[in-house]
This record gives sequence, C-alpha cells and structure tokens, in this order.
Amino acid sequence: MELRGIWLTNVDSKILYSRDKIAEAMNFLVETGFNVVFPVVWNKAFTLYPSQLMRKTFGREIDPLYQGRDPLAEVITEAKRVGMKVIPWFEYGFVSSYKQNGGLLLSKKPEWRATDCRGNLLVKNGFEWMNALDEEVQNFLLGLVLEVVRNYDIDGIQGDDRMPAFPSEGGYDAKTMARYRQQFSCYPPQNHKNQKWLKWRADILTNFLARLYREVKAVKPNILVSMAPSFYKWSFNEYLQDYPTWINREIVDIIHPQLYRRDFSSYKTIAQQLVRQQFTRSKLSKVFPGILIKVGSYRISVDYLLEAIAYNRSVGINGEVLFFYEGLRENNDELAKALRKDVYSNYSSFDVHRPL
Repeated sequence: MELRGIWLTNVDSKILYSRDKIAEAMNFLVETGFNVVFPVVWNKAFTLYPSQLMRKTFGREIDPLYQGRDPLAEVITEAKRVGMKVIPWFEYGFVSSYKQNGGLLLSKKPEWRATDCRGNLLVKNGFEWMNALDEEVQNFLLGLVLEVVRNYDIDGIQGDDRMPAFPSEGGYDAKTMARYRQQFSCYPPQNHKNQKWLKWRADILTNFLARLYREVKAVKPNILVSMAPSFYKWSFNEYLQDYPTWINREIVDIIHPQLYRRDFSSYKTIAQQLVRQQFTRSKLSKVFPGILIKVGSYRISVDYLLEAIAYNRSVGINGEVLFFYEGLRENNDELAKALRKDVYSNYSSFDVHRPL
C-alpha cells in the first residue's frame, strides 16, 4: 500500500474552475497512478464550499469565484467515481490575508489580530496572521474543520505550515503576555527565539492539534488527521511546529513534512534525517513527504522526481504528496507520463481504515 497524493490549489491553477475540469483531472490522476487528492478548502479568507460559519461570522459564504457552486462536493463526487480518496486541505490556517493589512477577517475581528514585539500586526513573508494562541481564533478554525467533517463524505482533513502554526515573532499581544506572566511571574522575553518562550507557545499549538484530533474523531472516528508542516527543526524555530511531539502524542495519523528542495542531493539529505533522526521505524509508516514539483518559475526535473520517489521506497517511505497538480500537466504532461511509465506504473490503493 502506497500513498500517492497531489495537492489541488486555487492559485496558479484552473482545475477548480468547473465541474468538467475537475472530472477530467480526476480521470487523468487515476490513470497516472495517484490515489489521494488534497483539495484546498480554505484560502485567501474564503472557503471553497458554502460555509454557514463563514456566512454567520463574516457575511461571506464562499469565495465569490465559486458562487452558486460547491467545488469541494464536486471534487468528492468525481474523485470517488474513480476510486480516489479525498482529504480537504485548510491551506490558509491561521493566516488572515496576504499583503492586505489583515484583510476581511481582521477588519471584522480586530481582536483576533496577532502582534509582534513592537506591537505591530504580525507579518511574515507578506502573510498577515490571526493570533493562533487565542482560544476564540482556535475555536473558529476548529469550527471550519468540523463543518467539513460533518457535512462531506471525506477521508480526512489536512493542516499544513499554517495550521497549527504561528510565526515565532508573534505572541506579544496583551492576552498572551498576561497568560505567560501568570505562569512564570515575568513577561515574555523580547528575544522571540528564546527556547523556553518557543516551547511554551509551541505547546499551545500542540494542545490545539490534540483537541482538533479528538473532536474530529468524535464525529468520524475513521477519517485521517493529516498534517503537512515545514521541516523540523526549522518548523519549530520559525513557526512553532513541533511535529516529533505530535507523532509521539499520537495526535496526527499521517504527516507530510515539506521536503521542498530544488535538487535531489538536498532532498536526500533531509529525507535521511526523517528516517534516521526524526522517526522510528514503527512511526515511519505514517510519513509521506511533500515534494515540490512546481512553484513560480521552478519546475522539478523528471530525473529528480523519479530519484526522490525511488529513494523514498528504498528507505521505507511508502508514499509522498506532490505540490501541485499543474506541474504534472506542463510540457505535454511530461512528469505524469514519466510517473506512469516508472515509479507509479503498478496500481496501488490507499486504505484510510488500515492501521498505519
């Protein structure tokens, strides 16, 4: 059994523009050997399904681009038709906006704003953040996840490098500082990478994930909780993502560390760390790395992609998730043809109910 996954985005991609495009894509993916799709359902402060929680909280039921449709329902129907599993992906997580000074979410809910040590809105790489350490914000995100779990025939849900995540520059809002002071009788250090301060905030996110895991399983015990964090320990220092602890606490079912390197030798170096340092042999069955095949002007080479997948299998990693769909279609479907002919030539199913 192998997990052969692909992320479906609504950025730099037209796959979700129509039901016909979705149907065509699912046929193409199953023919290429894929068995799991991870469609985006939360991006740019909008859902890609009609959300009553968003309508009630922000007056926007769905991304206006998809008004009158339900892209998530369409993906599920077309994926199930060809026997593929569907794990909706909450891409934006605790991000409120990109270069919009907080955008719709923080204009309606300014009290959800995250703060850096200078008292400014927390911004990292152009992304503006809600306060992921705040219980009300956590309740909102959890509400979106549970809405999808309750209302759709899905095989899992997925967070990523933005859920549960929070830039380590954050946490200097009055509420969080008061909470820290109550526990330690002093204010948080100005040095946002102080180890004790990093760990304290990372533990809050880990506890949020534990709660999310518990509540998802209470609704549908058999679906997977999947996470695609940045690579550890960078993930911990920069975004408070402590995924070795997630695995040890058994609050994630499958995990896809983003091994986004642009050449095979760099990929192999960090894949080795997964196998030798971060996961025991028994836990490795839950690990399916993320591989970057396209972003901006970057395209992975056929040789690098085939080498990475072959290397994964050689060290006991039984699958991967590729970012993202459109990369398969470029140069006359070059990557897809190579996968079909080589590492994905034999059909493999992925059973979400089988213990990993």
